[in-house]
Formats: sequence, C-alpha cells, structure tokens
Amino acid sequence: MLSVLANRTYRHLFAAQVIALIGTGLATVALGLLAWQIAGKDAGLVLGTALAIKMMAYVTLAPIASAFADRLPRRTMLVALDLIRATVAVALPFVTEIWQVYTLIFLLQAASAGFTPTFQATIPDVLPDEADYTRALSLSRLAYDLENMLSPMLAAALLTVVSFPVLFGGTVIGFLASAALVLTVTLPSPRPAAPRGVWDRTTRGIRIYLATPRLRGLLALNLTVAAAGAMVIVNTVVIVQAGLGLGDTQVALALAAFGAGSMVAAVILPRLLDRIPDRPPMIAGAALLATGMLFGPMVGSLPALAALWLALGFGYSLTQTPTGRLLRRSAQPEDRPVIFAAQFALSHACWLLTYPLAGWAGARFGLDSTFLILSGLAMIGVVAALRLWPADLVDDMAHTHPELAPDHPHLHEHGVDPHRHPVIIDDLHRVWPAQARSA
Repeated sequence: MLSVLANRTYRHLFAAQVIALIGTGLATVALGLLAWQIAGKDAGLVLGTALAIKMMAYVTLAPIASAFADRLPRRTMLVALDLIRATVAVALPFVTEIWQVYTLIFLLQAASAGFTPTFQATIPDVLPDEADYTRALSLSRLAYDLENMLSPMLAAALLTVVSFPVLFGGTVIGFLASAALVLTVTLPSPRPAAPRGVWDRTTRGIRIYLATPRLRGLLALNLTVAAAGAMVIVNTVVIVQAGLGLGDTQVALALAAFGAGSMVAAVILPRLLDRIPDRPPMIAGAALLATGMLFGPMVGSLPALAALWLALGFGYSLTQTPTGRLLRRSAQPEDRPVIFAAQFALSHACWLLTYPLAGWAGARFGLDSTFLILSGLAMIGVVAALRLWPADLVDDMAHTHPELAPDHPHLHEHGVDPHRHPVIIDDLHRVWPAQARSA
C-alpha cells in the first residue's frame, strides 16, 4: 500500500490531506463539546442542525464549483480554498450563540464543497494505474480512519491541559499546512472538455451518475453509510455524557473506537479487492452497518459502546473505500471532476437527511428509538442497492449506434454494429444499454 508514496506529487497531496484531516478532527470534537456547552442535553439537536447546514452547502455548491473547476488551475483553486477555510476556522473559538455556529459552519463547508471533489478528482490523474489508485484509495481511507482514531485521542490529551476552544487552533494550522504542501507540487491540468453551457456543466455529473446502474446502487449505499455515521457523529456526545454519565475524554475515546474499526477494514481491502469485485465487500459492509445499529439499545457501558462503534467503523470503511474505483470506472477522464462532484453532492444529500434526523429523533424519542429508526433507514439502503446494482450486471456488452455514420471514429475503433466494449455514460452513450445483464 505504501509503495504509492514513492510518487512525490501524491506523497505531498497525501500529507496535505492527513494534516488537514487532523485539524478537522480536532474541530469535530470541539464542535460537539461547544454544542454541549451552549445547549446542554439538546446538544444532539444543535449539532445535527449544524451538520445539516454543512450538508446543504455540500449538496448545493459542489456541482456549481465543479462546473467552473476546469477553468481554474487546480493548485491555485485548492490553495485558495484552504486559506478560506483557515480564515473561517479562526472565528470558531469565539462563538457564543447557536446562530453563529450555523453561520460559520456554512461558510467553512462552502469552501470544502469546492475543495474536496477537486482534490479527489486530481488523484486518478496523478496515479493513472488502477492498482496504484486502488492502494491510494485505501491509504486515503486509512488517513480518514487514523484521523477518526488519533484526532479524538489527541483531543483527549489536549483537553487535560487546555479548554476545548483551543482545539479549533489545530484546525487553522491544518488548513494552512495543507495549502503550503499543495504549493510544493505541480498538479496535472484537467482534461479539456467539450464547450458546454453552465447548466449543462453543473448537471452533467449527476446525469452521468444517475444513468449508471452501479452508481445508482452506490447512492443507496450512501444512504446506509449516512444513517449509521450520523448516529455516531451526532449522538456519541449525548450517549457518553447524558446516557453513561461520563466526560469529555470518554467522548473522544468512543469516537476513536469507530476510527479504529474503519482503519482495520482499510488495511485489508487492497488485497481483498485484488481478488474480488467491489460489490461484495461494499454490500457486506452496508449490511453490517444496518444490523449493527440494532444492538445500540443494549449498550450500557463505555466498553460496550466502543465495541459497537468498532464494528460500525469496520462496516463504514468496507462500504466507503471502493467508492473511488467505481467513480473512476464510470466516467471518461474529462468527466472525472463532475462525477466526483456528483458523488460528493448526492452522498451528502443523504447526510442532509440523516444528520437532523439523528439529532431530532434523539431529542424527541430517545436514543434507543433513534438507533432503531436509523437502522431501518440503513436497511432500506441495503435493499435498494441490491436491486439497483444486481450481482449479474456487466458493463462489457454488445450494443449498437444507429445514429452514427458508418465512418464515425467510434465505429472505426470498436467495429461496426453491434460491437462490444465497457460502456461509460458520455456523449455517445447517453443511456445504459438494456442488455446490461449477463445471462
């Protein structure tokens, strides 16, 4: 897995990602504690609303940002957005009102809505070999998992000597260091795309995404991931402090257990994906998330919560890590920025549903009922994925192009109709052929 770090450009980008993630992880812990300080037992509701605002920024702004991303140098865009995020993070320690939390979260995540899809779409161009890219995806997942595990532990250590607002300073440092590292490399320019109108560019990624069966299944899996993830992120502080009567350090340790489980899955996935397709581990991970939350009402101690969070973290990573492979395989190189932006927007639309649901249901019905509600929603995602992304679906199929002239370059490359090749939704293949399933 570590062999991909021999590529200097990827190595610097990966380091930028890790440092920014640690800063973001410190902010996640601090934000939960800030919500507890402002709202007390209603902290889950406040945090769920704040995170819903974050998701709203992602859903609405990511496709718009991707429509203009190919007109700006990638390095300039990434550095500028990192600096904007650092500037907003400076103000977080001074928040005293709930509306201030909501405003700053929106501004911070508006910048992230442009940064993250652009960053993700750059990696396949830096590492064009699929084996290298697969390992980079697992390494990236591992970075998220280490952040989930180490950032709460670092936060727990810092909270023994400083108050939680100081943690936001780590967020500022993370974004500034990320910008500095991006400046040290030359990034490949986006593949030139055909001239299109703003609306066409804005919606193209979502249209490609929804026309591709495996990605429709991925969208359903995104719902499962969001249902389980929202329970962990929104309600851990409430479970630990209100339910178990413990303190800030135990909140951080519980979140670290989730990160540890996710990290284990990220380590084993590269070799696993060398042997089997993406679908089986993704479906298995989603099933683990849906069934695991059924055990939530049985949790009565910190070790029991840590064990459950460990299992959910494993299922979370098992489902999430192969996502980039599906996106890379489902779009032409020039369409990668918009397809990554579509995944970013549509997956966060699921979080936009589950974040406020986790907070509202926790405050209204209690944590036991919230576990069951979100487990049911996660199961809906699993069932939908099984139907939308059947096991017998293939993409290398015979199809025809009656609309093309006999001397068209596509027919010259692949042969006269009917011809066979892996189908990718693009200007020549606007719908998925009906004969997409194997016999």
